[in-house]
Amino acid sequence: MLVLKPNCECCDCDLPPDSGVAMICSYECTFCKHCVDNVLENVCPNCGGGFTLRPVRPANAYRPGVSLKYQPASEVRVNTGYSRETLSDFAQAIKAIAPDKR
Repeated sequence: MLVLKPNCECCDCDLPPDSGVAMICSYECTFCKHCVDNVLENVCPNCGGGFTLRPVRPANAYRPGVSLKYQPASEVRVNTGYSRETLSDFAQAIKAIAPDKR
């Protein structure tokens, strides 16, 4: 099941479960849209993949047992261990390659 991390791993801004600006890679690394566009340039600093909007998990159980009530978002904050300079250098090296070709 998708882990809904509570923050951007770059700038540490809050990304609640209903956020419309939470972006994830295929490994569920989580960043805000601002950092993906302006710092990471659509390059995940962990795997090198691209990003997509994180789905919103419904707050209400429209099916039995399926909602934030039953599968809550994580409360564990995650932050990248890389400096902004390292993130930028990594993105610059592969951003010209389309995510589906990396």
